[in-house]
Amino acid sequence: MVNTVKIYKPLLRATMSFAGLRPEKIEVEPGTVMNIWAPTRSKKNANNSKKPAVVFLHGFVADGILTWQFQVLALARDYAVYVPDLLFFGGSSTGDGRRTVGFQAECLARGLAKLGVQQCTVVGFSYGAVVAFRLAELQPELVESVVATCSGPVVTESLTRECLERLRFPTWSEFLLPDSASALKKLLEIGSFHFPRLPKCVFKHALEVMFDYRKESRIAGGSGHSRRGFPFPTVPSEGASGLGRE
Repeated sequence: MVNTVKIYKPLLRATMSFAGLRPEKIEVEPGTVMNIWAPTRSKKNANNSKKPAVVFLHGFVADGILTWQFQVLALARDYAVYVPDLLFFGGSSTGDGRRTVGFQAECLARGLAKLGVQQCTVVGFSYGAVVAFRLAELQPELVESVVATCSGPVVTESLTRECLERLRFPTWSEFLLPDSASALKKLLEIGSFHFPRLPKCVFKHALEVMFDYRKESRIAGGSGHSRRGFPFPTVPSEGASGLGRE
């Protein structure tokens, strides 16, 4: 059977192009390349235009543009939207041996700098939110505000146990890296608001697409979800994010 997700991705690329975004391959250091969907001619327009910059960071389930496609279409007209593939996902890769949240954040900061982004709001989902908090800690002059969903700025053993009990999963790896169509369906339903009804074959096809980078992404994200607790980022909290402000 033809993989529906593989068919959909070229259509998605064309849609993003129509919305004014294109993928940029950025070598942030020798052997490390980040794929970042960015506004067309972003190197000239990044923060010189009147549009505020918004960076969307995905979680474990899919790459950047698959995760945030609807938000891109909704915001691209009024915002300079950037959607990176985090390392070990989509079109981003590295030969570096580091598998930490800090390394992800450092590479992302370099990639955005090469695109000319000087200040931005960062929106993170799940693992992407953990990277967003670390980016804000490392580059406070870059990150104006953070919008986080399905995550928090710190992970501790007690919080991990409580979350897994509520989710009814024994480990984060079994929750975040499903090995069956039914497990993937459950993950997407938990992490989504009014997730649409889809045929079972779609989840099977999505799982096949995910498999290419699952092993390395497990290694990359393991430190962020299984550690006894990483340092709490010193990020100021405000009642409202940068999005939607007049």
